[in-house]
Amino acid sequence: MSNQLPVLNSCCTPISEAALGPEQAAEGAAVFKALSDPIRLRLMSIIASAGDEVCVCDITPHFEVSGPTISHHLKVLREAGLVDCERRGTWVYYWPLPERLTWLSTLLSVPAAV
Repeated sequence: MSNQLPVLNSCCTPISEAALGPEQAAEGAAVFKALSDPIRLRLMSIIASAGDEVCVCDITPHFEVSGPTISHHLKVLREAGLVDCERRGTWVYYWPLPERLTWLSTLLSVPAAV
């Protein structure tokens, strides 16, 4: 079910060390845009903190929006390469993509204070 941005092979240099090139900036902007919505940020938090994978049936009760709205937001996270999923019968299970989270963490890392 994966329809996401590819993770760059050569991770990235932290923005505190060097300016981003156009391709990295576009990729980073897509990820930040996906996370800029409060519902999507909460969804990402729920999925990432679940430990392994989480059923959409366990995610939906955390929100006061409709199932189709949750599905839309999950699709945006998938397309940004932050999560992936698998349909099992009636339900869809989601998990975070550690490579993308590592990419994002590296991008925002700052040098240790001396």
